[in-house]
Amino acid sequence: MANIVILGAGIGGMPMAYEMKELARSGDTVTVISDAPKFHFVPSNPWVAVDWRKRAEIEIDIAPALAKKGIESIIQAAKRVHPEDNQVELMDGTRVDYDYLVIATGPKLAFDEVEGLGPHGGHTQSICHVSHAETSKNAWEQFVQDPGPIVVGAVQGASCFGPAYEFAMIMDTDLRKRKIRDKVPMTYVTPEPYIGHLGLGGVGDSKGMLEAAMRQRHIKWICNAKTTKIEDGQMFVTEHNDQGQPIKEHVLPFKHSMMLPAFKGIDAVFGIEGLTNPRGFITVDEHQRNAKFKNIFSIGVCIAIPPVEATPIPCGTPKTGFMIESMVTATAHNIREIMDGKEPSHNATWNTICLADFGDTGACFVALPQIPPRNVSWFAEGKWVHLAKVAFEKYFMNKMRKGTSEPIYEKIIMNFIGITKLKEKSGK
Repeated sequence: MANIVILGAGIGGMPMAYEMKELARSGDTVTVISDAPKFHFVPSNPWVAVDWRKRAEIEIDIAPALAKKGIESIIQAAKRVHPEDNQVELMDGTRVDYDYLVIATGPKLAFDEVEGLGPHGGHTQSICHVSHAETSKNAWEQFVQDPGPIVVGAVQGASCFGPAYEFAMIMDTDLRKRKIRDKVPMTYVTPEPYIGHLGLGGVGDSKGMLEAAMRQRHIKWICNAKTTKIEDGQMFVTEHNDQGQPIKEHVLPFKHSMMLPAFKGIDAVFGIEGLTNPRGFITVDEHQRNAKFKNIFSIGVCIAIPPVEATPIPCGTPKTGFMIESMVTATAHNIREIMDGKEPSHNATWNTICLADFGDTGACFVALPQIPPRNVSWFAEGKWVHLAKVAFEKYFMNKMRKGTSEPIYEKIIMNFIGITKLKEKSGK
């Protein structure tokens, strides 16, 4: 019988545990190693950062949720993966043996790559983790009492641009509700070559629609931007042309700022030859399997995916929830096939479907597949997206508490898109 260990208990790790348990044989053990006792729903972090959600509303206790399904859990951070020994070393020095390892850790946040970046010792906020969002909420409460300029966006090398757009729009909505939007100049700073690139080369008319949304909200922007340094109340940004040559230096004053960092692989795997690329991301084949260590699989943000295209300032490729879900399903089936003496045959779809909340409206984009050329490239905006994301949050949290292996993203999002298309056809 096999010991299947899942490293990480986030949006990839928790569904992975549930689906793997369902497909495992009766004598197999499934164990989740997590550096934190609670799962939190990352897409809701922007709402926490303006106090539209409480932290407790988007968290669940990992151990009891997993135990309901007979899944073991170890609440301790991993110090190092030892692929040659088939072991994960924990921070207390103990080691966990595995027959199959699924790395689903998410990224290390590379705040250190830009001077002054980040909530810990830096001058900007973050919404990458719920604890960061809570810190941002406290800063937001002070800011609205004495408002001023806002700088929001992402630094060079970032790959997950959707939350930056979301947070800009959510802040705008919150400020309008407070009737102080007129006191807050806002600038969006991004390494993207144009608004709506999203690390995907654009999706449908994402450029035109997002530019229009930002103009309507009086949000200025700087693209092809490299953030060189951040001081208390000042951000230093170099704007480049399409050839990557500097054309303008900006010194942007701010009273509140949220900038997304670039990502790296976590320390527990960084630098393991044959397992990771130079940034520490896990290299996998079409079956989510590492080429050198064939009993190691990986899913989610921690896997290596090349950029969709070359850009003047580096932009990474996002890994969305729908894509991660397909990685989970493929990995679980492939591990079962190997245990049954077969070759792995399942591939992740690597499609992108995303709901981006804009506070009182929102945008949905669909890229099938994620990397161009695509069979489907669709982008739409409307109040229905905001409502859909609220409903999706509740549905996802309920499913995590119950421990389902149901393909949540695919079922819910495709239903919403289907309903929207029917409305468009009917004119309602």
